[in-house]
Amino acid sequence: MLSADELALLEAIRESGSLSRAAARLGKAPSTVSHAARQLEARFDALLFDRRRYRLQLTPAGHLLAQEAARLMLDVSRLTQRVKQVAGGWEDRLWIVTDEVLEFETLLPVVRAFDALNSGVTLRITHEVLTGIWDALRDGRADLVVGATNEPPVIPGLRWFELGVMDWVFAVSPRHPLAKATEPVEAAAVLQHRAVVVADTSRRVDVRGYGVLGGQPSLAVPSMAAKVQAQREGLGVGWLPRDRVAGLLKRGELVEKQMADPREPNLLYVAWRGDHQGRALEWWLSQLQNKRLASRLVKGIDIGAAS
Repeated sequence: MLSADELALLEAIRESGSLSRAAARLGKAPSTVSHAARQLEARFDALLFDRRRYRLQLTPAGHLLAQEAARLMLDVSRLTQRVKQVAGGWEDRLWIVTDEVLEFETLLPVVRAFDALNSGVTLRITHEVLTGIWDALRDGRADLVVGATNEPPVIPGLRWFELGVMDWVFAVSPRHPLAKATEPVEAAAVLQHRAVVVADTSRRVDVRGYGVLGGQPSLAVPSMAAKVQAQREGLGVGWLPRDRVAGLLKRGELVEKQMADPREPNLLYVAWRGDHQGRALEWWLSQLQNKRLASRLVKGIDIGAAS
């Protein structure tokens, strides 16, 4: 690796194109700079400086050395900063996985507040659906999960708290045959129509979906927003987060149906593994325990009001 003085020498010659100007820039005598340049060439056993022209220039080998040395110096600087960061109790990286039912937009103010800490921690935020979010925590693909549904499974060192309660409404397009069905709607009537579901991202084979009856045809879509859109278009039926579609229900773009077998509200969880807890994780946990933030995450964005 080059020293800081050797890197400065290469940079000064590259930019100035003159031995005398490079010396002046470095605050050294031209003879000292010339000697340092020859020592550098001897060290690498390569011609690094082109002295045949009026301007002193780096050879292709010299350019390569300067570029790679600068990159290495930057890498060392970043590594030094990361070592200090981790030694100070901050993680190198924090991987947050949210259930897809939570909108990323509602997390943006929290990300902005975290950035203001200048911790140096790299954030990675991805999402999973249903069982997939618990799998991510179990398999080490998440340090923190937010909005997980179902009861917390058995995971070594698992810690969790409740984020909030999500209420559901069975909603259909006013053009869908079930819109005029007699209430309360029985399961036999629902079974005749296709359900729209957000596909579970679990890698396991025993995954299950909410609101799908045995033998009922289904349309699996990639997100809750897609599910709402599909049901607005009459492509199927199913349960939707009540707060997200309140505006659509009010405007008549979706019709609520009273069901003979209503769906219970879902508890959403925040969970992590307690075997390692750095300052970044602690900060996020403290934010997610704020009731106003938790309520905003669970309620989400009213699609009807936003469109």
